[in-house]
Amino acid sequence: MTEAIEYDVVVLGAGPVGENVADRVRAAGLSAAVVESELVGGECSYWACMPSKALLRPVIARAEARRVPGLSPSVQGPLDVPAVLAHRDEYTSHWKDDGQVAWLDSIGAVLHRGHGRLDGEKRVTVTDPEGGVQVLTARHAVAVCTGTSAILPDLPGLAGAKPWTSREATSSQSVPDRLVVVGGGVVGVEMATAYQGFGSDVTLLVRGDGLLPRMEPFVGELVTDSLTEAGASVRMGVSAASVERDGGSGPVTVVLDNGERIEADEILFATGRAPRTQDIGLDTVGLKAGWLTVDDSCRVEGSDWLYAVGDVNHRALLTHQGKYQARIAGAAIGARAQRVPLLESDRWGAHAATADHAAVPQVVFTEPEAASVGLSLKEAEEAGHRVRAVDYDIANVAGASLYADGYRGRARMIVDLDSEILRGVTFVGPGVGELLHSATVAVAGEVPIARLWHAVPSYPTISEVWLRLLEAYRGP
Repeated sequence: MTEAIEYDVVVLGAGPVGENVADRVRAAGLSAAVVESELVGGECSYWACMPSKALLRPVIARAEARRVPGLSPSVQGPLDVPAVLAHRDEYTSHWKDDGQVAWLDSIGAVLHRGHGRLDGEKRVTVTDPEGGVQVLTARHAVAVCTGTSAILPDLPGLAGAKPWTSREATSSQSVPDRLVVVGGGVVGVEMATAYQGFGSDVTLLVRGDGLLPRMEPFVGELVTDSLTEAGASVRMGVSAASVERDGGSGPVTVVLDNGERIEADEILFATGRAPRTQDIGLDTVGLKAGWLTVDDSCRVEGSDWLYAVGDVNHRALLTHQGKYQARIAGAAIGARAQRVPLLESDRWGAHAATADHAAVPQVVFTEPEAASVGLSLKEAEEAGHRVRAVDYDIANVAGASLYADGYRGRARMIVDLDSEILRGVTFVGPGVGELLHSATVAVAGEVPIARLWHAVPSYPTISEVWLRLLEAYRGP
């Protein structure tokens, strides 16, 4: 029998979340093993955050430059798409993980390449690509940081049609002349924005009645208008019923539920994510594959040694939020290993991922950008808060008119009328992504409205929208 290798902590998954768990437990003086079956750096580095934003930045920059007097005539032509794709390749390190491996080495974490599975309490087996098996045991904790994968619907003909998921969309070495995108969430609208900007004829199919349904309704409306003006066809209230592609190559046809047929060169399904927990041995510790329920330290309910950090716990499927959870979980693992009492009574303490409930920020890199933190109006009302939504047209701020001719944007803050703090803030408009952290500080810090009056925005910047929102709340 293979002799087990013992560590203080074993981490399953070497994406940003697993890397941060390893970093934090190493900082606490614990030994750590990290198990990875693909590339160290995970989905974000190679198929999500980094490549998608490398693709989107030129599209957004050109759109904004076209609205700047004196610059507009110089940027009316097409993008240099090969240069954009080459730049994307650099940001993914050409899908090689040498740099990420070197970083793991630098913090003293030990990498085990292969497929990791739980094999009872605090025990993990690792099957390497050649079929060899290693056994790892953990003195203190095992952290499941395996992330999620794209969901494909069960549609007739889809399996043989070789559809794109987010991975193919962000790593493609060519641009299809015609692209159908199924899904109106973040991946769908971002990839529709990118490929429309590259010159594809994009058709976006949305089952619901609006884009980005988890944000305030006006966000989806502005993004829809922008995509349509750019030349995309945005179809609401339709669903794909089947997909046809002879031999898995050549044109692909999607048949809608109303019988309409749409032909394209590629089809992207951006229809949700599922946890990668199907084959990691959860049954050996009495758990079922699926989303893992955790407490605020990211420890799996009912366990004193198993943690689930990042997307697998379904709290907030965002890289930055998973890294935040990793910092919390790593600190909690270190404290428990050293028998230091956790600050569990402190709602915003070092061992509680409180922001998952109250202050999750997100930027959607469409044109225009969309950014939000905390609760929407609907979410705040459903949570039982007595709130008021305060809206302002960002175009009326001097900094916005200087930023671009014909600026279109909107801001909303959700004020708790009992405590006079902000429950949520939403912006949509060019350049608003860089406004979001100020909103995040206000929401996470529970800054009173009376104190926000003394946070003076610089003139002339788009941030002056904060003053206008406060004035609108106060009234004449």
